[in-house]
Amino acid sequence: MTARGFTLVEVLVALAIVAVALMASVRAVGEMAESSAELKLRLLAGLSAQNRVALLRATGTFLPTGESSVACPQGNVALVCRQTILATPNPLFQRIEVRVYIESDDAHYLTELVGILTNET
Repeated sequence: MTARGFTLVEVLVALAIVAVALMASVRAVGEMAESSAELKLRLLAGLSAQNRVALLRATGTFLPTGESSVACPQGNVALVCRQTILATPNPLFQRIEVRVYIESDDAHYLTELVGILTNET
């Protein structure tokens, strides 16, 4: 009668394969969570940029050309909108570029929105 079962080496090899597979799946889940957080930040930044352009359009006033920054929080995230007002060849229009940054990191912007302001007076 021969003994049936697995040898110690076979069990250790199977455990090593399972450990590698589990580590890969944990890493993938971590990457997905980080990606989800980044996507949420970019979505909130896009809403802030759209709100800033809409506010400037609603006021209907031309701003002096140049760059300025204004706080534009969205949700529970502290964001900063850096707006650049540029002249256009047509004096009835201005170009506005809004870049949104996290308040603590002004090196990398989350989103950029370009719009046109009109002078209807």
